[in-house]
Amino acid sequence: MNYTTLVFDLDGTLIDPALGAVRCMNYALTTLDYMARPEHEITALIGPPLEYALQTLSGEDDEAKIQKLVDAYRERYGEFGISENTVYPGIPELLKNLKGRGISLGVCTSKLDINAVKILERFELIEYFDFISGASGATFKERKADQLAALLSSGAIDTSALMIGDRAIDIEAAAENHLQGCGVLWGYGERDELEKAEPALLISEPAELISALKLLS
Repeated sequence: MNYTTLVFDLDGTLIDPALGAVRCMNYALTTLDYMARPEHEITALIGPPLEYALQTLSGEDDEAKIQKLVDAYRERYGEFGISENTVYPGIPELLKNLKGRGISLGVCTSKLDINAVKILERFELIEYFDFISGASGATFKERKADQLAALLSSGAIDTSALMIGDRAIDIEAAAENHLQGCGVLWGYGERDELEKAEPALLISEPAELISALKLLS
């Protein structure tokens, strides 16, 4: 299949957010008198919407209280967390290669759109992308499947787009919109999780994407 657009997840796919995520999660939890959580519990929740992660870590069911946790997280993230990301090795080279081939590239992330833009600007990656779809923060637990649906509705992508991400939620969001998905194994999703979501492709390092796309062309 020839893909018209490659749509990348951000956290766990283009960047490693672990340091900032752990620090911001625990800042939010302790600021509002919940118990700090160990790193492995937090990194296991990188990928789904922030509200879900904070609900799980705090054990809180009250939507208003979860929103306060989200606000506290974003307070620290906006000031410090953006600089606590790192770009995965091979990603800049991959994006440059793809862009040089004239392939349309985009980002679809559960992160706030304003923060996604700031991160891509900070690491000089934004020039490679034709669009960036992030959470607006206007609704509770915004779904990536709905973001992809909006991109389809607007004409930013069509049904020949490929969603690329490190968690099952990325592949499932694509499938819900009749798109194919590519799972990546350098992020936070385990192989079993990704294989159960039945991606069209499953790759272990960024450089593999080029050859994998050739095989499917």
